[in-house]
Amino acid sequence: MPMWQRDSERFKVFSRRTAILGSFKAALFATLAGRMYYLQVLEADKYTTLADENRISMRLLAPQRGLIVDRFGVALAMNTENYSVTIVKEQTPKLEATLERLSLLISISNAEHERVIREASRRRSFVPVTVKDYLSWDEVAAIEVNTPDLPGVQIDTGRARTYPQSGHLAHIIGYVSSVSEQDMTGDPLLELPGFRIGKSGVEKVYDQALRGSAGTSHVEVNALGRTIRELNRQEGAPGQPLALTIDAALQRYVNERLQESISAAAVVMDCHNGDVLALSSYPSYDPNEFTTGISHTAWDDLVNNPQAPLRNKVVSGKYPPGSTFKMLVAMAAAEVGISPNFSVNCTGHIDVGNHRFHCWKRWGHGHVDMHEALVQSCDVWYYEIAKQLGIDRIAAMAERFGLGEKTGVDLPSELQGLIPTKDWKLATIGERWQLGETLIASIGQGYVGATPLQLAVMTARIASGKAVTPHLSRHVLHDGSFAPRNPETIAPVQVNPRVLESVRHAMDAVCNHPRGTAYPARIERAGMEMAGKSGTSQVRRISKKERATGVRKNEEKPWEERDHALFVAY
Repeated sequence: MPMWQRDSERFKVFSRRTAILGSFKAALFATLAGRMYYLQVLEADKYTTLADENRISMRLLAPQRGLIVDRFGVALAMNTENYSVTIVKEQTPKLEATLERLSLLISISNAEHERVIREASRRRSFVPVTVKDYLSWDEVAAIEVNTPDLPGVQIDTGRARTYPQSGHLAHIIGYVSSVSEQDMTGDPLLELPGFRIGKSGVEKVYDQALRGSAGTSHVEVNALGRTIRELNRQEGAPGQPLALTIDAALQRYVNERLQESISAAAVVMDCHNGDVLALSSYPSYDPNEFTTGISHTAWDDLVNNPQAPLRNKVVSGKYPPGSTFKMLVAMAAAEVGISPNFSVNCTGHIDVGNHRFHCWKRWGHGHVDMHEALVQSCDVWYYEIAKQLGIDRIAAMAERFGLGEKTGVDLPSELQGLIPTKDWKLATIGERWQLGETLIASIGQGYVGATPLQLAVMTARIASGKAVTPHLSRHVLHDGSFAPRNPETIAPVQVNPRVLESVRHAMDAVCNHPRGTAYPARIERAGMEMAGKSGTSQVRRISKKERATGVRKNEEKPWEERDHALFVAY
């Protein structure tokens, strides 16, 4: 084959190979270009987001808790600056030596010292560890002055819940404390270090509204999670303010009067609209201790105190109402047609079957009608009426005046109380109701139990004739925020007005007539007279032998055996 033909064949082969290789390269570059277009153009938003999430960390900011004030704007719960000292392990060459130097400036217990060492060893070296919270200004100044000798130590400023009225409103306001495992609901706010929620009182009832909503902070972090800089910050919405019906000055006065007793409870409310003006349970406690972290010793003292300072006796204490219950029995009698002139000769006792039921006055009151029986609190008259009424009629009247059911007040742990009936005893105890139990119930003892708040509601309904219910908030919650309470027409109590007026007249005489059981406690200032009813309920049975030899006076008995003393008034 001539040379030129061989060269031509070789050129054709080379050209085909070049074309195939060129096509392959072109396809490869086209694929790469398409992939780059897909990633950088079509999927640009996706990968920009992924890159930012890898570089930017969003952190929640705890909002300021809503303020709580009384009806006149006096602060009852507020937020103050909280200074804390922290230490960063990577910034101090000798952690223990630095803590030792710091302990010369502020008090650091052995437990706190060990906790800081333990937390520093568990966390990343650049993460601050809190050494101590709630520093005084003098402590802050001492640390700041000695900063050059305290590498890695710095002061942080936060917010702390404080209660300026201290223990005077502890059972109303309650307190906030750290979030427990049981409190976790999935809300990210609850997972913030140091975040506190309401644990009792209105702090608990209105916790959601008082919390507010979290803010956000976007910070740039490196691969290890160390913060480089803050990119932007958006503060959260503070919690809703809460205005209460309480009068702080009146509350303080009530507390001071209750301190004359070992254990007591009192509530003052507006009988026309249900505003609670004062609500006090003594002894009390300081809610500020729970905010800062109560010690084990202080907690044990509160829990083991027989006077139960942690319990709000006004709503969580159930007691026999004693003679304060007698107004309801008198109204039940009038409703079934028993004449107010119905008279009984009280000789100091009444016999029913083999049992003798005694009057509080050993030698009796003589002849008494409905009015005098209430004024002098004659038990025998009520025993006779109880035999005619029966327990179910008495119970029906008691329920109209708020006994035997929760009042619905905006406080946690309210008890229902108890107004017994025949069906209740059969279903609960499995026994039939006895006549003697009706007699005991007619003077507010036996199974009958009521909270002090229920007795206040009962008295308010007698005074106003309205079916008022108590409340502490001057507002109502609406869609997560507080809205003004709308004035409503409160329904009247379903009792004949003439019957109510006769009971009011008798309660007036209880305080203002010389024969009245509360005459020594009357208010003598003209225009400020009160009507009321005293009551005493036994906590133990008095034996026949003791009655014969003389019943011991209340002050002669051990505290836990003393009678309950009650008084309701308007």
